[in-house]
Amino acid sequence: MTTPAAHTISVTPSTAGGATHLECTRTGDHLESEILQGVSPAGAPLFARYDLPAIRERFGPGDLADRRPDLWRYAELLPVRDPGAIVSLGEGWTPLLDAPRLAARLGVRACLVKDEGQNPTASFKARGMALAVSRAKELGATALALPTAGNAGGAASAYGAAAGLPVHVFAPRDTPAPIIAEIRALGGHLTLLDGLISDCGRAVREGAARHGWWDLSTLKEPYRVEGKKTMGYELFEQLGGRLPDAIVYPTGGGTGLIGMWKAFEEMEALGWIGSERPKMISVQAAGCAPIVRAFEAGVEDAGLWEGAATYASGLRVPGAIGDFLILRAVRASGGAAIAVTDRDMEDWVGIVGTTTGIFAAPEGGAVAAAVPPLLERGVLSPDDEVVLFNTGSGLKYVGMTPLELD
Repeated sequence: MTTPAAHTISVTPSTAGGATHLECTRTGDHLESEILQGVSPAGAPLFARYDLPAIRERFGPGDLADRRPDLWRYAELLPVRDPGAIVSLGEGWTPLLDAPRLAARLGVRACLVKDEGQNPTASFKARGMALAVSRAKELGATALALPTAGNAGGAASAYGAAAGLPVHVFAPRDTPAPIIAEIRALGGHLTLLDGLISDCGRAVREGAARHGWWDLSTLKEPYRVEGKKTMGYELFEQLGGRLPDAIVYPTGGGTGLIGMWKAFEEMEALGWIGSERPKMISVQAAGCAPIVRAFEAGVEDAGLWEGAATYASGLRVPGAIGDFLILRAVRASGGAAIAVTDRDMEDWVGIVGTTTGIFAAPEGGAVAAAVPPLLERGVLSPDDEVVLFNTGSGLKYVGMTPLELD
């Protein structure tokens, strides 16, 4: 998989984006896109929508060849209107690495690793925060806040610093020490709490109501998902204009899986692909698996997972506002949701490392660990080409110990 040579080409007014409206993901109702909006009146996530027929007439895959090697290469399909509002640290266009020895170990025809640990702040969260902070700045926010399991707080602090906006971060007290140090070094106003990300979310809501902070919580504003959807566009481009047989994705809040599914819908409307879709596989920790429980029960409301526990902090999300969107994508694609233990995550971090040279986060170990049982269940085939998402660098988890879970 090759990447274009580095460029200093900027987003210009002729390639700038902009949504036509926001859409409630439950009711389909339309809302104004050019004011700060959180969730819909129905309490559901909002999606930015675009004039795709018009974009189709003037923008296609062939226009991408000489563009800047970051996610802003897809400017027409992103919501930022004013190029001067863009806050960028070089996010996106991460490598898609062929991993033949890992494929042989897993028992699939081809395995590719999308290494999101090579983003700014060493995780995929940079994608979402680039868009969320850029739009918050463009629409007049003066201070930002969010709960975090770890990496989102680091990314928000980085992009807030680049934008000149204060960022208030609420994190569990047992967040990995490297991430705590990162947030503080980047100027985030960090509050550590006893409890989980859900407890931190309550503190953010209280602070936002009291102080006027703009809440960047997962899927409680419309734009983090727009950054994450670029992973889907990149897969298409890096695979030479096609999609893989399956995508295996670690799922906490699920914004990345939801975003890629949205990207595929947009690509079909643009005429880039047909109705084909990869099997979307949601991987969670055995100690925090609300999506897996809902998938197995055949329901869309995942509910809250009590006693969430895993050393993969990005997977320690006991409840997701976008649960129904994750489950719809998984089911519509013929995919599955599966849980793996912390011990298996750790073992597969080592296997991924020794077969690919990638020091994966526990979440990256989790997706590899999921493949053998998925083959046993017949969800995956030995003939499949599988993309595994490593969502962050293992360096951010140094010192963390897997939990022994039954």
